[in-house]
Amino acid sequence: MTRQLETAASVRRLSPPSNVGSELAADTFAGLTSTPKQLSSKYFYDARGSELFEDITQLPEYYLTRAEAEILTLYADEMMDAIKPEELVELGSGYSVKTRLLLEALNRAGTGTLYIPFDISETAIRDASATLSDHYPWLTIEGLVGDFPADLPRIPHSGRRLVTFLGSTIGNFRSPDRVEFYRSVGAMLEPTDGLLVGVDLVKDINTLLAAYDDSAGVTAEFNRNILHVLNRELGANFPVDEFDYVVRWDAVDECVSMGLRATRDMTVTIAAIGLTIRLAEGEEIHDEVSCKFRRDVVEAEASAAGLAVNGWWTDTEDRFAVALLQPKPAPRPWKLHRPRN
Repeated sequence: MTRQLETAASVRRLSPPSNVGSELAADTFAGLTSTPKQLSSKYFYDARGSELFEDITQLPEYYLTRAEAEILTLYADEMMDAIKPEELVELGSGYSVKTRLLLEALNRAGTGTLYIPFDISETAIRDASATLSDHYPWLTIEGLVGDFPADLPRIPHSGRRLVTFLGSTIGNFRSPDRVEFYRSVGAMLEPTDGLLVGVDLVKDINTLLAAYDDSAGVTAEFNRNILHVLNRELGANFPVDEFDYVVRWDAVDECVSMGLRATRDMTVTIAAIGLTIRLAEGEEIHDEVSCKFRRDVVEAEASAAGLAVNGWWTDTEDRFAVALLQPKPAPRPWKLHRPRN
């Protein structure tokens, strides 16, 4: 088993490891001294947070994972045929159902055997590489650890590639950041390459809100977990159980917005950064956004980054879509035609 991993898979770092503790401290100080107060959702995912998110994906209200898996089950072969990739690059490591569906389609296509998972977490990359190398002996895995999106241009390009960014993670970005993301990925694509991006579609508001406010309260616990992270890592004294989970629909930006609301007046000290904040009863700390999409919005934002939507697949209930984005052809230069004498 060890011999197979050494020959079929490798993991290397593209840049020196970032100081997660100092980033957490800096982001927390900036967020809790802003108006309104906010925290970054990237700090949800400690060990407990990751477990809770896996639980969320199994909830009856959380249709997103099932809908995306249905699309890949039905259309992964079409996606591979559109690009005929020699390498599959996954942004955000994984060895879940969606990754396996794509890898199995890659194998059926017979166009390539190289899988490049890219993630900021070396542990995630190594776990994914070990699991997938064991399951797919035909697969060559070159795991890359780096900061996103700064290290995207450093991913080696060895052949026609298909980049994937699934799970509706793009919805965690507001529109300007989405365009910048598309621009960053576009810079690593050749004209025949492609990007598969998963997008959750605008639909009935009650269905959307239920996906982020489940009856079992798992999503609420997931959001409150960020306060446990701050208490543990930064010596804060948030009374976690005295925050209500808040979820609402932002009709202007068509996003689900989430946060935590103080149930009483309170003073909180974050010892590691020397910060004391006061929260009034009813005051909220924003911590996550999940934007929803219409096809014309995806097309407009991709176009602004120099990409075109050349493929669009949905589940049978039109709840979710996977879009194929590719570089737009360069405009032909104007030619000056002189009249004949």
